[in-house]
Amino acid sequence: MLYLCATPIGNLDDITLRVLNTLKEVDLIAAEDTRHSIKLLNHFDIKTPMTSYHEYNKVEKARYLVQQMREGVSVALITDAGTPGISDPGEELVRQCYEAGIGLTSLPGPAACITALTLSGLATRRFCFEAFLPSDKKEKQWILEELKDETRTIVIYEAPHRMGKTLQELYSALGNRNITICRELTKRYETAFRTTFEDALKAYEAENPKGECVIVIEGKSIQEIKKEETRAFEEMTLEEHLKLYEGQGIERKEAMRMVAKDRGISKREVYQYLIKNEL
Repeated sequence: MLYLCATPIGNLDDITLRVLNTLKEVDLIAAEDTRHSIKLLNHFDIKTPMTSYHEYNKVEKARYLVQQMREGVSVALITDAGTPGISDPGEELVRQCYEAGIGLTSLPGPAACITALTLSGLATRRFCFEAFLPSDKKEKQWILEELKDETRTIVIYEAPHRMGKTLQELYSALGNRNITICRELTKRYETAFRTTFEDALKAYEAENPKGECVIVIEGKSIQEIKKEETRAFEEMTLEEHLKLYEGQGIERKEAMRMVAKDRGISKREVYQYLIKNEL
């Protein structure tokens, strides 16, 4: 069986008793970086053998681990910090376990994206998680375009040395939104910096922040989207607006109602315009 074990993102006291017991009881621990994880295991006096499982060996190593589990070996998967399978190679091992019919379970615990979201002071009911923006320029541009009209709160990871560039790219794509920059989460120097893209760029103009960062971004408001739609409709003539709906197979009476609603006018005004222009 595979156990997905969440480990602390900073403060070691955040590990759960269930994860500690599981790490002690399994036959093998697959770790993203064994040199990093050995510190965690030593701290809690865990003697279970470890093997490396990371981005560059995830496919072949997953096959090996699946075969081990088929032979009765129990495996715990841990990442450098947080919940495995979230923006890391763990998803490949999970996929192969499902394909092979291997049982698995996830032991809940720390996750930087949720910690930052709840700390941000921004809306939490609806959110989307983008992890790290891709390095490929075309793919990154596609995602930024997609995020322009995102109404949910957006959560993005970033390394400190790339913060200035990423903030500028997000500002250029999304405009000057309210944001919260969380860094060093659960650690001694944890900060949650409530700001805007413009002010953050000024603050980091001379020097990038230290420590891993999570950027939490306010979603685009429904009101702003409605205003943009109204402005777009107002640039059309009433005739063009009506034809837009009729071209979709909508009957004239219903199209007139929709045009009136879009433009914030009465259906009678639309009707009078059509009579006046013999349409």
